[in-house]
Amino acid sequence: MEVDHPDTLTSMANLASTLWNQGRWGEAEKLEVQVMETRKTKLGVDHPDTLTSMANLASTYRNQGRWEEAEKLEVQVMETSRTKLGVDHPDTLTSMAYLASTYSNQGRWEEAEKLEVQVMETSKTKLGVDHPDTLTSMANLASTYRNQGRWGEAEKLEVQVMETSRTKLGVDHPHTLTSMANLASTYRNQGRWGEAEKLEVQVMETSRTKLGVDHPHTLTSMANLASTLWNQGLWKEAEKLEVQVMETSKTKLGVDHPDTLTSIANLALTYSDQGRWGEAEKLEVQVMETRKTKLGADHPDTLTSMYNLAFTWRGQGRHIEALALMKDCVLASQRTIGLEHPHTVSAAAVLQKWLE
Repeated sequence: MEVDHPDTLTSMANLASTLWNQGRWGEAEKLEVQVMETRKTKLGVDHPDTLTSMANLASTYRNQGRWEEAEKLEVQVMETSRTKLGVDHPDTLTSMAYLASTYSNQGRWEEAEKLEVQVMETSKTKLGVDHPDTLTSMANLASTYRNQGRWGEAEKLEVQVMETSRTKLGVDHPHTLTSMANLASTYRNQGRWGEAEKLEVQVMETSRTKLGVDHPHTLTSMANLASTLWNQGLWKEAEKLEVQVMETSKTKLGVDHPDTLTSIANLALTYSDQGRWGEAEKLEVQVMETRKTKLGADHPDTLTSMYNLAFTWRGQGRHIEALALMKDCVLASQRTIGLEHPHTVSAAAVLQKWLE
């Protein structure tokens, strides 16, 4: 079979998707570029299959924190979809949602919000207020409100999504559980720990029963609950959950999978807050080095791990090393995600304080 035969391209795209799900972004990207270029030549730039391949590649860029490259493709997909399929076609709405997500990841909340409001309003009109896609669009907009600290607006949407999901899909449907987790996150951000914890325990228990103890969604729910316990100073309870999440992630996903690294980083923070600097440092160095190798030195997740390690070194009294690392972190943040991004501003403020 020829390399540019539709079936060959489909099988390449499927393999790329498998690699993508394993966090093997570089290998996935290589295949996706090939599929995209071949489809452009064979089918034309505005063929639905070509647009799908562009969207897939953009998603891989997003996961590597290569926002500008992702954005460039996503704008193209969105514009073409609008022209070819119409502004209210489901594929067009999906392309708008992806672009909004890329804007969010760059801290460009207003641009994200503008697109998300459009997607939500169109979905409500076309599909109805209780359609799953409409609920997803409401959840996305709520997430952008959360990122802007507009808790009241976020909460209002999230309660609506949760109530509708419960009624339409049932209390133990994955979408309902996600909506409960989102609302709990908004409560967490307002310091409403009791309300957050109540929802998170429910989500965790249901996930364990429905999906199994080692399902990714169950692990996420455990991590969220651990975070809420951590914020209440319940270190031991948080640690117990975090160790479980980390061990299961290592076994299920591998030691260098992004989710495993996040779980290791969370446990390290719990050690830090107990002044267990040595244990924290050991984990944080591991996370930082692996992220540098897997994601690159300038990836936002790598920068976060540098930021955390700098604090641990400072806690150990290693001020010069901590200062140098935070300086590197600030410069890389400015270069990668921009001067105005909340993470850059936060790191710069810490550096300034330490210098003084």
